[in-house]
Amino acid sequence: MILNLEPLYSSIVEDIKQRVARLPRTPKLVAVTCQPEPSTLSYLRSQEKQAKRFGIEFAVYEAPKASDLKLLLPKLSADDSINGIFLTHPLPPEISEIEAISLISPDKDVEGRHPANLGKIMYDSPIFPPCTAEAVLRIIKYLGDPTGKRISVIGRSVTVGKPLALLLLQKGIDATVTVCHSRTKNIAEITRESDIVVVAIGRAKALNKDYFKPGTTVIDVGINVENDEIFGDVDPSVAEICDLTPVPGGVGRITTLVLMEHTVKAVEIARNIL
Repeated sequence: MILNLEPLYSSIVEDIKQRVARLPRTPKLVAVTCQPEPSTLSYLRSQEKQAKRFGIEFAVYEAPKASDLKLLLPKLSADDSINGIFLTHPLPPEISEIEAISLISPDKDVEGRHPANLGKIMYDSPIFPPCTAEAVLRIIKYLGDPTGKRISVIGRSVTVGKPLALLLLQKGIDATVTVCHSRTKNIAEITRESDIVVVAIGRAKALNKDYFKPGTTVIDVGINVENDEIFGDVDPSVAEICDLTPVPGGVGRITTLVLMEHTVKAVEIARNIL
């Protein structure tokens, strides 16, 4: 069965609207792009549309070279009119991911990629977790109590797999987590023993029905484009035996809302109105 996440989506939308209405100032979110590709530009247009929907000011800055980034990101971080900053890919080859992200103030790192924000997850005190990881956690909690559930996470990225595993291990969430990756042997044996499987590997339709027992909840994080069609990392036929999140319209939609919510939260923290 394809899961209906519309009630969760609508509840987050309504919550953001109410929180924005209580703010003493208009939140501002900015994107920094280095070498924008067509897919990046499309993504930015989508984010701008969502921001305007909530009354969040949105701006895009270009920094084509590493030297530009090194000047721009600290400047934006010091600008009191800006509440949230996110950085698009690809980055200039002369600068690493961690070096670039570390130039953003943790208080404005609404994507949750700064080492300080990732580190807070280790102490069960997340403020801005990576948006996709938080979106998956929201979906899991929406679908039921994860306490004691066996959850396997397929993928170990810094933005999904690793932080999601830590979020699921938090006291109060209390899931039992297995992280699988490209070197894991017999992944299907692990996923077939899981109550919930999160798939975030970036390969279209990579996991089919052979990987799951009937009744498993499968959360598909993948967004893959083939012949102008969008596919997840899970073959759609899995919905015949499992509860499967939709692609598109599933994790991605919630992730965008989390980014907007983090921008609002940044204002609330700065103004001490949480």
